[in-house]
Parts: sequence; C-alpha cells; structure tokens
Amino acid sequence: MKDISQDLAKYRNKIDQLDSELVELLAKRRKITTKIGALKSEVGMPIYAPEREASLLSERRSQAEDKGVNPELIEDILRRMMRDSYSSQDESGYRCVNSKCNEVIIIGGQGQLGGIFVDLFKRSGYSVHIIEKDDWDYSEQILAKASLVVVAVPIRLTAMVIQRLSSLPDNCILADVTSIKESPLYEMMKVHSGPVVGLHPMFGPDVSGLIKQTIIICEGRGESDYQWLLEQFKVWGATVYPVSAFEHDKAMAMVQVMRHFSTIAYGYHLMTEGADLQQLVDMSSPIYRLELIMVGRLFAQDPVLYSDIIFANSDNVAMMKRFAYRFLELLEDVETGDKQAFVSMFEQVADWFGDYADIFLAESKTMLLKANEIK
Repeated sequence: MKDISQDLAKYRNKIDQLDSELVELLAKRRKITTKIGALKSEVGMPIYAPEREASLLSERRSQAEDKGVNPELIEDILRRMMRDSYSSQDESGYRCVNSKCNEVIIIGGQGQLGGIFVDLFKRSGYSVHIIEKDDWDYSEQILAKASLVVVAVPIRLTAMVIQRLSSLPDNCILADVTSIKESPLYEMMKVHSGPVVGLHPMFGPDVSGLIKQTIIICEGRGESDYQWLLEQFKVWGATVYPVSAFEHDKAMAMVQVMRHFSTIAYGYHLMTEGADLQQLVDMSSPIYRLELIMVGRLFAQDPVLYSDIIFANSDNVAMMKRFAYRFLELLEDVETGDKQAFVSMFEQVADWFGDYADIFLAESKTMLLKANEIK
C-alpha cells in the first residue's frame, strides 16, 4: 500500500493555512460591518437591508457556480456571516426618532420582554423609567411626564395594570405587548383618551436584537401620533405588520395557542408513555430531532407564560376542541383501515397548501441540514 502520509500532511497544512486566512478575513470583515453600523446609526438607517442582502446572495451564488463551488454552501456561509454582521452592527447605538419624547415608561421593565425594550430605548437615547409592582406609590409623578407608556406584564395582570392608568397626559401613547389584543385594546381605549396601540412582539426574551424580528401592530386610536414609534421599531431592524385585533387573535389561536397546546400534550404523552429520550435522540432523523428540540425547548421555559397564553381567551377552547375532533376523525380512518379516506384527506390538504408546500419543503431542507450538524 502506497505511503501517502507525507502528501497528506502537506495538503492538510495547506488547508490549515487557508482556514487561518479565512479567520483573518472574517475578522477584517467584522471590523468593517461594525463601522457600517456606526454610520447607519448616525442617520437612523435600519440595520437590516433586505434588498442589499438578496442582491449579495444572488451575486455570490452566481460567482460560486462559475468557480465550481456549491452555491448552497456559499449561501449558508454568507447567511451566517451576515447574521454575525448584524450582531456587530447592533452593538452601536440607534437614532432617536422622536427627540421631543419626554419619558418612556416600561411597566414591567425588569421582566425579560420588558427589559428588551428598556435596553433598546436607552440605546436610542430616550429617557426611560421602569415601574414594577412596588413602585406604584410614587408612580403618579413619573407617569405625569410620560410620552409613551408600554405595559409589559403577564397577560393575567395586564387588564388590572391598564385600569390604573387613567391619569396619563392626553398626548401620551399607551401600548401593551401581550399576545392577545382585543381585550387589552378595549381596556386601554376605555381608560385613556389619547393615542392607543396594541403591540405583539413575535419573538421570545432570548433575542439579542430586533433584526428580522416581527412586531404586530393593532390600531387603537391616534395612528398619526404613534407613527414615530413604528418608525423606531424599523430603525431597530424589526418588521412592522399591521392587522386588526380581531384578526390577530383569530390567527394567534392557530399560530400560538393550538401549537403550544398540542406540543404540551405531545410532551405529556411522551412522559406518561415512559419514552427513553436519549434513545429517541440517538435513533432520530434530523426532522424528528428538530421536533424533539421544539418540544424540549418549550418545557425549558416558564409554565405560567404558556398557561397564560392558552387560558387567556375562552374562545381558544372551541378551537382546540375542533382540533381534537379532527384528530379523532383521522384516527378512526386508521382504526377502520380506510387508507383511501386518509390519502384523500392528505391530497385535499396538499392542494390547500398549494405552492407553499414546495416552498416549505425547500426551506425545511436547509433547516434539516443544520439540525444534522448538531450531532
């Protein structure tokens, strides 16, 4: 057998050298993106520029094909690099959209979600005050100077807190950040005659910034008065999605409530069946590992948060009962051996998904590749 050890060592040394050069290039790139972030913050440009990102990816994919390099590999590398670039740009301060704003008050600002907004407003140069449950004795003086009050307390406490805000300045914006919108909006409109807006940040407390994050906006009153707030969200990198409170709550019953409930039920089922989690992980395909990750992720968080979301609206019960009925309907097909009925249902749902089925299939392939890298 031919001895290849010397040639192998030679080529490995070349790879090591190239890898080292890549690290040096990435370090130089990060310094440049940090400077870009500082320039953007001076003029208030959003950190995330989707057109620029799409153009860059397209050009580099084309270049990769010309060089005989896998374009999927290049796109994956670039996306990771850009994610790091956004992080480096996020380290800079942000432009203050409304320099005439007096005080920003975050009720519940020491909480995880409230703390994110406290940090962002401070980094944008706003004067920020936090009100917690022990601060109400002297809160009247703070609230008297407020230009914006954000209620960031658990859902079960939101209505009670809003009802204590009847003496806000007329031009003060009153907002909440709960995951239901009709009830809080009703309470805010009733207690305050000035600008009111319902907000639902579609991210958890573990985000490091708002780049590529979505904040749902539900109009209440005085839209022109709170436009600066929406613009500030965009400066932070967030996408603003306007929708009525009714449509929001209807969608969240499916997007959040039903998914959380079914995930909790699945985790409960695994436990009561005595499943061996390590064995499931060891035997799992990438897609099932992702499913287990999402189940485990939920149970690593605060149970009260999820119970608040699920129990917040009695209409959710009807939605979950319909889901349970359809589950049993399909189970009956399996029990009776009616495979044709099951296939027919599958085809109907596939038609309903339409083009999204192929889009989601393509997106999931990228996610599965990443999940496979975790092992």
